[in-house]
Amino acid sequence: MRKTLFRDVSILDSTGALPYRGDVLVDHDRIVAVGAADPGVADDARVIEGRGRTLMSGLCDAHTHFTWNNSGDLEGLGALPVEEHLLFAIESARSYLDSGYTMCLGAASAKDRLDVVCRDVINAGRFPGPRYLANGPEIAVTGGELVKGITWFADGPEEMRKAVRRLIEIGVDQIKLSMTGEEITGTQRAEDTYMSDEEVAAAVAEAHRRGKRVCAHARSAESVKMCVRHGVDIVYHASFTDEEGMDLLESAKDWIFVAPGVNWLVATLYEAADFGYPQEAAEAAGYKRELETATAAMIEMHRRGIRVLPGGDYGFAWTPHGTYARDLQHFVERFEFTPMEAILAATALGGEIMLRPDELGKVQPGYLADLLLVDGDPLADITVLQDKEKLHYIMKDGVFHKENPGTR
Repeated sequence: MRKTLFRDVSILDSTGALPYRGDVLVDHDRIVAVGAADPGVADDARVIEGRGRTLMSGLCDAHTHFTWNNSGDLEGLGALPVEEHLLFAIESARSYLDSGYTMCLGAASAKDRLDVVCRDVINAGRFPGPRYLANGPEIAVTGGELVKGITWFADGPEEMRKAVRRLIEIGVDQIKLSMTGEEITGTQRAEDTYMSDEEVAAAVAEAHRRGKRVCAHARSAESVKMCVRHGVDIVYHASFTDEEGMDLLESAKDWIFVAPGVNWLVATLYEAADFGYPQEAAEAAGYKRELETATAAMIEMHRRGIRVLPGGDYGFAWTPHGTYARDLQHFVERFEFTPMEAILAATALGGEIMLRPDELGKVQPGYLADLLLVDGDPLADITVLQDKEKLHYIMKDGVFHKENPGTR
């Protein structure tokens, strides 16, 4: 049986409309009716009694690291043997789906082909996981490495082109540039910019020539401007965006995405003490200032209509896998998004960043049946999406990954 009827659900369709009661019919991997289903079409469907629970699209993490291994030792990412690392990455993929995430965009892999292998085995149905766009190791210039053992190096435009070609050869969906520092390293400031205009331009041109997008670790004001000038498609962090950079992002808002990875800042500042990085050290390194600056920047980006998406850097000890929906709470509490806007950023915009806006991220006829049945109202309490016990049903491609009839 490949028809499923969700009967009497509160439909949060990610069009921006308020939820409404109705039915949703799935036939094989597609949604075929929303609101009311023709009895003649639905009569042989399996019926899930919604009893007013919220039916919504699966979520998107726009900055995913399957290979970040929940360690407090950053150097351990490079040292973990590849066999164990692959097993951990596959488990991470399942953790995303268990958490209601049906779309993930890879933001870097700790080893050459781990992301690519995870994507391929998920697509082949061998292991459960979200729809995934795979990345490879991030590219840095000499002196710009953030974590030892997980980076490819390229200096100058020609080496950038070669690195991009090699990554495309191993099968990645997008390329990652590491353009700026990161305070936790102790030596590389977030406002440092390591790549030149010529290097970024060469990497982007080569990737785009081969039909691949480019994302960038870009915290500094100058790096954000470089991203826009040279066509970087997805900007990660963008904490120190200045007025000129904000204007550039606004002028590019039809094609560029920003994913700030805010939970990394919050957790590193307030929740890393038990793992050897106390709040005093985080403040001294500049994380409090960066969080405050990034918060103001994201509020302004949202006001200007720049596409800001949740997700980022889950998989460290203080940002563990399985806690991904914290980003949605931060969007509401820190970035002045309404709960509806936060959900739209994680669903409808997720379909856009996954390059499938006409079939992912909404509960609409013709869309792929990637659905969550939630015991609660995320518009009244966005934190309900952090409670896996409240995710009663998780469906991907019309097939249930999780089933819990609940007691309502």
